Formats: sequence, C-alpha cells, structure tokens
Amino acid sequence: MPEPVHSHAFTTAEANQLVPEMEKVMAEVERLRRKLEEVGEQLQILDALWGSKVLEEANPDHAELLQHRSDIDEMTKLIQDLVDNEILARGIRFPVGGLEHGLLDFPTTLDGRWVYLCWMRGEPTVEHWHEIIGGFAGRQPVTDEDSRRMGLEPLDGD
Repeated sequence: MPEPVHSHAFTTAEANQLVPEMEKVMAEVERLRRKLEEVGEQLQILDALWGSKVLEEANPDHAELLQHRSDIDEMTKLIQDLVDNEILARGIRFPVGGLEHGLLDFPTTLDGRWVYLCWMRGEPTVEHWHEIIGGFAGRQPVTDEDSRRMGLEPLDGD
C-alpha cells in the first residue's frame, strides 16, 4: 500500500495547539448535524401525512416542505464549509466515521513513516496515535519518546 501524500507532518505540540479550536469546530458540526436530523424527522412526518401530495403547490404543507429542503441545503453547506475550511485546509483529516464520532487525524511521521496522531472530541489533548491502516482500533498512547520523534524527521523524497 503506498504511503499517503501529506503536505505537513504535525508535531504533537502543533496538534495540541489546534485542539481547542477543533473542539469548537466539531461542536458546531455536531450542532448542525443534530439540526439536520430534526429537519429530516419533520420531512418524514410530512411524508407520512401527505405522501407525494405534499409536492403539490396547493398542499397546505408544501411551503413547509420547501423550507425544510432549503434548511437542509443550507446546513449541509455550512457543515461542508467548516470541514473544508477549518479542518481539511489545515491538513487534518477525518478517519472513517470521524464526522459521526468526533474523530480527527493529524498526519505525522514516526521513524520515517507516516502515522496519524488521533484526537477524539472531548479529549483535552492529542494523546494517541495509530498506523495509517490501523485506525481507531489501533490507537496507542503517545509516549514522551514518541512525541520527540514525531513530525520532525524528513521523509525520503521530501
């Protein structure tokens, strides 16, 4: 499996410096996700009440349907903008299930290979790392020795 291409190898200090901001960003993403779920439930109620008749302009709940759809589009765009501009643009990545579970990975190097510093919303600092293919299940504590060796070594070809 080829190594992923990253533009920056975070040190633990750099990742930890971003944790308070990422906590705020992820809290806002979660707030928007909850609102999306609420609006989705409202759409399900309209569907249960009216079925496809809610699509007719003369339907008394048609305007509500259109507003809910607009709200979903707006919230989805807000989430995407947060993810793109506040997380991905900084070189941070979402692992599988990251959005749903509040997980972020900070690419770093350890002994000349790419690994991820792994942070979960609610953790005060980045305290774990895992191999590229290890995922959350392969999280290991970041030791002081690991921290000294992370993000500082140039990789071949860098």
